[in-house]
Amino acid sequence: MAKSKKWIMGAGLLGSALFLHKNQLNHIARQTDRLTAKAVDELNAAHPGLNADCHFIDTGDVILHTLVAGPPDGPLAVLLHGFPEHWVSWRKQIPALAQAGYRVVVPDQRGYNRSSKPWGIRPYRLDTLTQDVANLIQKLGGETAVIIAHDWGGGVGWQFAADFPHMTDRLIILNAPHPKAMGRELRRGWEQRRKSWYMLFFQLPLLPELIFTLNPHQTARQSFQQMTSQPGAFSNDEVDMMAVAMSQPGAMTAMINWYRALRYPPASKASLITAPTLLIWGEQDFALSRALTEDLERWVPNIQRHYVPTSNHWVQNEAPAEVNAAMLSFLKQI
Repeated sequence: MAKSKKWIMGAGLLGSALFLHKNQLNHIARQTDRLTAKAVDELNAAHPGLNADCHFIDTGDVILHTLVAGPPDGPLAVLLHGFPEHWVSWRKQIPALAQAGYRVVVPDQRGYNRSSKPWGIRPYRLDTLTQDVANLIQKLGGETAVIIAHDWGGGVGWQFAADFPHMTDRLIILNAPHPKAMGRELRRGWEQRRKSWYMLFFQLPLLPELIFTLNPHQTARQSFQQMTSQPGAFSNDEVDMMAVAMSQPGAMTAMINWYRALRYPPASKASLITAPTLLIWGEQDFALSRALTEDLERWVPNIQRHYVPTSNHWVQNEAPAEVNAAMLSFLKQI
């Protein structure tokens, strides 16, 4: 009987802790409307004529919270963020691309921030993620787009360009390995295996998301401000937005399910990318080795590389002027 009482008390304490944890996350998550509106207003105030605005776009399978900016009749440029980010990661690129005449489209990808968060692991397979991009382009009336992608968004970008070559005008990848190169380096030795330890940790059920959300603001500070080579790359307001995005109901599980869904390989084995491609790489990346950028021509014959020696993984935030100049120069090429 005594053991039963202890078990009941333990279960009660655990249930109370989880209830309080959920309430804490809900309290943080409720700040999303205010912080989003503030960030968009600041972008528009700093860049007259940008006309940035957020929309909830029904792609037919999920609803994607999407920032859209720039001339309505401009060619589409779709920007895909990585983990554990959302649209605000591209805040320093949006004005430059819009000023260059692009209709800039920056979705929170499925599972992130204010976009749909389907339950389970299978909805986060790479095939579904690339189809989201195709559906979004079509929903906005486009036939093709420039794809600009970082980190996990880069994984989507590589596969999208292989599977939808007719929809890929140009491809710009920032610190995200081509899947064939990633496989090569994981087989080759321990450098990339050591850097990729967290991918195995994310396969555990429940524990990773619980740890990440015990203190979302601390997680955001550690992920961005403390893991950058350039102090000031992320403001406190931007870190707050990342923390609020992590706190959305079901968000952290959905975000980590992208990694868990790696157990389901894409149906298409396509790896050849024919679109003109620019690979921008911060050489101080804490998660990805420079070797991942080498010997890619067999899969990406029309590739250019731009290295940023002093930048870490968050290259578009740490070296925005250099990244923007490299992108615009590439996009101007005939």
